[in-house]
Amino acid sequence: MLFNSFTFLVFLCTVLPVYYSLSRKAQNAFLLVASYIFYGFWDWRFLSLIFLSTVVDFFVAQRIQASDSPRDRKFLLAASLGVNLGVLCFYKYFDFFAKSLAAILAPLGLDPPAPVLHIILPVGISFYTFQTLGYTLDVYRGRQKATRNFNDYALYVSYFPQLVAGPIERAGHLLPQIMKNRTVTRQAFYSGLSLMVLGYFKKVGLADSVAPFVDHCFQAPWNRSALELYFGACLFSVQIYCDFSGYSDIARGVSRLFGIELMVNFRAPYFAADIRDFWRRWHISLSTWFRDYVYFPLGGNRQGEARTIRNLMATMLLCGLWHGPAWTFVIWGGLHGALLAGRRLLDRLVPGPGKALLPPFLGRIATFHMVTLAWVFFRADNLAKAGQYLQGLLIPAAGKLTPSGPLLPMILFFLLYMGAMILLDGRTTKTGGETLYPEASPAWKRGMALALMMAMLLILGETHEKPFLYFQF
Repeated sequence: MLFNSFTFLVFLCTVLPVYYSLSRKAQNAFLLVASYIFYGFWDWRFLSLIFLSTVVDFFVAQRIQASDSPRDRKFLLAASLGVNLGVLCFYKYFDFFAKSLAAILAPLGLDPPAPVLHIILPVGISFYTFQTLGYTLDVYRGRQKATRNFNDYALYVSYFPQLVAGPIERAGHLLPQIMKNRTVTRQAFYSGLSLMVLGYFKKVGLADSVAPFVDHCFQAPWNRSALELYFGACLFSVQIYCDFSGYSDIARGVSRLFGIELMVNFRAPYFAADIRDFWRRWHISLSTWFRDYVYFPLGGNRQGEARTIRNLMATMLLCGLWHGPAWTFVIWGGLHGALLAGRRLLDRLVPGPGKALLPPFLGRIATFHMVTLAWVFFRADNLAKAGQYLQGLLIPAAGKLTPSGPLLPMILFFLLYMGAMILLDGRTTKTGGETLYPEASPAWKRGMALALMMAMLLILGETHEKPFLYFQF
């Protein structure tokens, strides 16, 4: 069930009135059923995987909290990691590793030990697996108390506004809201609707509108000019950001209608002055998850410069692999690891703590282009196409010198959508990522902003429903 579908709007309009008429306990039970219906709409068979993860971590966390034996606690944690990561790896990575092994063995005349099974990837499995693992790890570390209410915990795992593409919520933030009585004020209701409109505008008005230009460049990069490839890569930067941050805004807006606040997942990432700042602003729920549950346990920056760089690279390679079973994602993660490590080494060249290598404006331009180059691997269908794209982009003589199509519309779209994105991010940065205008702003300003976005949706939007890009992860 896509957020940008008529089916979802009917679903939401059906669920909300019933929800408002119930008590807190009944609300949670009803939301749990609604969440299972929402997820089952994709493929009801995969509900068993969510339920398995829920049951395992609910009881494992209780046993960990009740145990005083370090050995038993470690065994229980290993059981949780084994079940959750085992299911994730089988469904998401079995075919990837089977194909990779076959490619290595084929030149040697050997047959692969495991066949390719063509496994269907359950939507959202990467997100809810990390969410439930974070809960168990927090209980193990003593940062979170295990809940004894199964329905509340099941709702925490399967809460439909953020189930299939995040944000990846921490138990310490989401569970207390699920367990307490909730009221939805008129102000919260209208601000939730405003966030939804903002998200739909980013997704349908911006991301989906630039998609044809991006597809034009990435489908046949060997047949495109350097200028086409440059603007195609820049437009993909716009597309991926508006698509995913648009989803997050819709998720936060829908959740606010139920009286539950989800975390802000993006804070104007293309305003970042360096690559570290970018990862403080981009997909915050994922970057902080890898920081807290991978980078810090590896040793973080506490074991010398060489091990810090090793930990950065390992974390970002895993982050790349998390995004998908393809070497393009692994290289994308490795590039970001190298950029983060390089930024750390360059710090030694800048005297004094907290000094920037470049003025903020130049730093933002440089960071945007570094991120955009890395996005080429993220978007390309395979390594060969990524290589062809970069070759045509960075070595113009290797590709076409003249555009294969009208270049002016692409440039105008780039300037228009970059301007719209910067304007939106500039406004939401001033309000802490909440909305374009806070509730204290004059009503005419808020009304004009919503009316303009709705008009642009009608002008630029398509009747064809396009899935969100991050659904594939």
